[in-house]
Amino acid sequence: MPQTDTVQAIRWENKQLQLLDQRLLPHKTVYLEFNEVAVVAEAIRDMVVRGAPAIGITAAYGIVLAARMRFAESSADWKRLIEVDLQTLAQSRPTAVNLFWAIARMREVITGLQGDPEPVLLAEAKKIHSDDIAACHRMGELGAALIEQPCAILTHCNAGALATGGYGTALGVVRAGFATGKITHVYADETRPWMQGARLTAWEMVQENIPVTLQVEGAAAYLMQQGRVDWVIVGSDRIAANGDVANKIGTYGLAILARYHGVKFMVAAPASTVDMNIVRGEDIPIEQRSPEEVLSWTGRFIAATGATAWNPAFDVTPAELVDVIVTERGAILAPNAGKMAAMMEST
Repeated sequence: MPQTDTVQAIRWENKQLQLLDQRLLPHKTVYLEFNEVAVVAEAIRDMVVRGAPAIGITAAYGIVLAARMRFAESSADWKRLIEVDLQTLAQSRPTAVNLFWAIARMREVITGLQGDPEPVLLAEAKKIHSDDIAACHRMGELGAALIEQPCAILTHCNAGALATGGYGTALGVVRAGFATGKITHVYADETRPWMQGARLTAWEMVQENIPVTLQVEGAAAYLMQQGRVDWVIVGSDRIAANGDVANKIGTYGLAILARYHGVKFMVAAPASTVDMNIVRGEDIPIEQRSPEEVLSWTGRFIAATGATAWNPAFDVTPAELVDVIVTERGAILAPNAGKMAAMMEST
């Protein structure tokens, strides 16, 4: 299992996939064990694991479990049978492109396999996992290097170790920046309706003694007006070929506020998050989740009876509002289609 210096959301131990149940954090630390791919897909859909890179890694390990089961059913026909499992995984969450990237990468390996598929597929899944950790560390270095003087930053949702193989994308930049004295304080949006900022980002920062202050999303404009932050740093679930960025709902509003107040806006995400098949952000599929997530909290309805709710999980920030996109391949200032293509063609 790949090792990191931070919390692990995903583990492979005793021939099982283990996922830290993020729905229970910060009050309980519980790992769930998985042996069936259908249950893995359900865990992705139900937010046991979340964050685009972590979803992709989880799917890769899920395919290992699927291959084990299908090969046991029919050693001659398992490649045909496993396609049902790949489709089940693909339908679990529509916006996170790392999910489809990981499935495509594992499918390519499956095509050339002979004999028992589990050892080779497990090695590939572990490589996807370890490569993501290395990419996060590289993004952290590149992103922190862009911050010119010590400052506080604002982040939204959770793009930390819990959302990746380890270390984090946006919070990887925070970790690297804090270690080098570039980042002095983190302001974290609560991030309704799942409260990832309150439950996960704040928890990660507390674990590493990085000063963190929680705020409701509605406080962001006033925070910037007060001059308390120099950067907004977020992750992404999918980036279009022109640099438009899909991230947790509320990110677009932060980008508008940041531009008005002269606050820099950074997106940190692995290159696997860039979807060159999507020309612009308006073409990115946006997941619509259950209205009950907005109307209720921890199983108790909090809204007026008869009210309805609109619950898009993500929004799209136009590239012109993004100051820099940081991937493990480099930093793209003022991203556009040409710069994105050049970055994706680099090795």
